[in-house]
Amino acid sequence: MSKRVQVVLNREVHKLGKSGDLVEVAPGYARNYLVPQGMAIPATPSVIRQVEIRREKERQRLLEIKQQAEAQKTALATIGRLKIQKQVGENNAIFGTVTSQDVADVLLASAGQEVDKRNITLPEINKLGNYKVEVKLHAEVTAVVDIEVAPL
Repeated sequence: MSKRVQVVLNREVHKLGKSGDLVEVAPGYARNYLVPQGMAIPATPSVIRQVEIRREKERQRLLEIKQQAEAQKTALATIGRLKIQKQVGENNAIFGTVTSQDVADVLLASAGQEVDKRNITLPEINKLGNYKVEVKLHAEVTAVVDIEVAPL
């Protein structure tokens, strides 16, 4: 069996890795395909150091994004209960339903927090009352917001 060589990928290669990854491949694959196509460069100590520096910067950037989501979660927790007004029929049933866009609009108006409506998870709301809504701010950060559906 032949010896494997290490290369650093310049871009994503299907079934091999993504940009910046240090991978081991067969010498012929590296010499004949990856390096001439500009998909990888041979791994030298200086290149490996640059990759580590790049990874650390990316880790810091992702940590900062998570901290911003945590700050947004605390801001949403301090606003208390949001009030959404809907037209009411018999037996406190509302016309239509409360949508994630309604919640996003109320969050923007009352708290000044812009939230993507696709990240809001609602229970089925078809009557007046108090409900808990989950707002996903980050892959690891989820805030719970209380809403009150009131008559118009």
